[in-house]
Amino acid sequence: MVKIGDIELNDFPLLLAPMEDVSDPPFRALCKEQGADVVYTEFISSEGLIRDAAKSVQKLDIYEKERPVGIQIFGAELDSMLQAVDIVEQSNPDIIDINFGCPVKKVVCKNAGAGILRDIPLMVKLTEEMVKRTKLPVTVKTRLGWDSDSIKIVEVAERLQDVGIKAISIHGRTRVQMYKGEADWAPIAAVKNNPRMNIPVFGNGDVDTPEAAVKMRDEFGLDGAMIGRASIGYPWFFKEVKHYFKTGEHLAPPTIEERVNAARRHLEMAIDWKGEKLGVFETRRHYTNYFKGIPHFKDHRTKMVTSDDAVDVFAAFDEVLEKFSDYVFY
Repeated sequence: MVKIGDIELNDFPLLLAPMEDVSDPPFRALCKEQGADVVYTEFISSEGLIRDAAKSVQKLDIYEKERPVGIQIFGAELDSMLQAVDIVEQSNPDIIDINFGCPVKKVVCKNAGAGILRDIPLMVKLTEEMVKRTKLPVTVKTRLGWDSDSIKIVEVAERLQDVGIKAISIHGRTRVQMYKGEADWAPIAAVKNNPRMNIPVFGNGDVDTPEAAVKMRDEFGLDGAMIGRASIGYPWFFKEVKHYFKTGEHLAPPTIEERVNAARRHLEMAIDWKGEKLGVFETRRHYTNYFKGIPHFKDHRTKMVTSDDAVDVFAAFDEVLEKFSDYVFY
């Protein structure tokens, strides 16, 4: 059994990664239904929260069916981060997660996200004060280091554990790499194998097949996998990995009907949560993967990703179901 604080999880849990404009409540609900053990919100700006910025505040919405759910915040100013902790607590999440891994320039230039990897003492100090501020378990998501010459993740993870975090998720790339090249899980395994570590160590990066998840578990000995890009438009990934764990066999991929129904539900929930305009716009990124592999699909996908009218998108779903009802995925 893996535990984050007092939260008990299965052996080798699968976590939905916090992804900007992706891991919102509608998508989290779909992933939860398909076997995600823990889900995280999109990352939320501490500065946005204390300014009561509408978009940041809306990201605090969580629902009972999602639990256990973590709210992730980022920032580099101590006062702002502590105020953000107070605000986040009011939403009653199960976990507060600190983003020390986002590589995006607009975040890094403020010394937040992966930018703080250039200032490890500040990283540790922020974490220590945030842990003291709340009774909720605090976790951290980070990267191997700023660049290949500054990878000190074993030491960093140990120091973060020593100030009270209850789990750490590590992306197997540096900030300089962004998302290029292959993720290196060996340094993450070194964190796990550090005899002083006693909190869960989760791996992140390139877990895009059930076989990769097995490798992370069996060859690298990590405590769980955080799934990001492989789940976008494909919430069934969690179910498929768990089936492979149990049987050593691949689960049959979802049918065209299952895909259309999921896409339709996703859009319906998105519209209910954020209104038609944003709901239509922010679900577009999922459609390529929902219907990946279908031949001669370009015109249908174009309708889905260019229409601003939900009626037109739902009509496109109906057309796909009618035209490709006999298509078999492999």
